[in-house]
Amino acid sequence: MSRDRWHILRDETALTLARRVPVRFDLSATTQLPEGSRLKVAQQVRQDIWRALRNLRGFAPVVRVERVISGLEVTAGGQVAGVFPRAEAEARIAGVLNDPRNRARWTRWSR
Repeated sequence: MSRDRWHILRDETALTLARRVPVRFDLSATTQLPEGSRLKVAQQVRQDIWRALRNLRGFAPVVRVERVISGLEVTAGGQVAGVFPRAEAEARIAGVLNDPRNRARWTRWSR
């Protein structure tokens, strides 16, 4: 698999974008967003969490975007090979997910 290949797994309500399968969440954070394109949201969130955690050795991002009554539920995180500071990494992901500028950009991009 080349470096630019991502697995896109879909079902009726959810889309999962992952570097590796089977998908595993060793760390994660969740947020709600307005309705939009699940794939576009997943791609944007994946890029932003990668930037926030690119120095975390062995990190492989995973983003799951699920349709819910209120819009989209986004779970971002991923797999980590080895020991890592879980609380710090999950706080970084939560910071990315709750940043108002990121949320506005994702919402605009997903329309």
